Amino acid sequence: MLGERSVGRRVFLAKWSIYFIGLLIMSFGIVLMIRADLGSAPWDVFHIGLFYQVGLTIGTWSIIAGFFILMISSWILKRLPSIGAFLNMLMVGIFIDMYLHINYLQTPDSFLGKVAMLIIGVVVIGIGIGVYISSRCGAGPRDSLMIALTEVTGWKVQHIRLVMELIVLCLGWLLGGPVFIGTILFCLTIGPIVGWTLPACQKLTDMILYKIQNKNNKLTMQI
Repeated sequence: MLGERSVGRRVFLAKWSIYFIGLLIMSFGIVLMIRADLGSAPWDVFHIGLFYQVGLTIGTWSIIAGFFILMISSWILKRLPSIGAFLNMLMVGIFIDMYLHINYLQTPDSFLGKVAMLIIGVVVIGIGIGVYISSRCGAGPRDSLMIALTEVTGWKVQHIRLVMELIVLCLGWLLGGPVFIGTILFCLTIGPIVGWTLPACQKLTDMILYKIQNKNNKLTMQI
């Protein structure tokens, strides 16, 4: 009994550690895209536009927007958001502001340097998404809204996501957010990148969790 509780705690800690590592990686990729100054992902265009017009910080707007998105999702689905969705909303905003305060993360002087930072940023975001989703600790606010709207409307996920992205992109552009080649690159490539990173990360996460559980079983047999 004690052994089962112990392994349960270790699996719990491992899953949430992987979740937070994924959020750290994803947030780093977001900041690389912002610093590349060649256009950001649609939601970040929106957050940056609000930052330009109102003030506060980009991370703060990510949290505020995420909070209202979670409230809308909860209202649609008639249930409270998961702890994973709430933590995603909070921590991604905090991590974005944390990375933006690192002095050596500055916009490169050359165009090629900007392009390189942009591409690395998109890939890093894809890796981060794969890592945090592989923990199965809950989707983020935007994904929660996408799922809620899919359940209510019966539309396909890709159609709902496209409409959501277009709406926030237009709003962000009207607010003065950075829409450029990086925005197009992100929209065209993030799906295929996550399509590759998610299975790879899932396999690694499952292997880690299996080893934790299997190690406990071996110890139990020896005793």
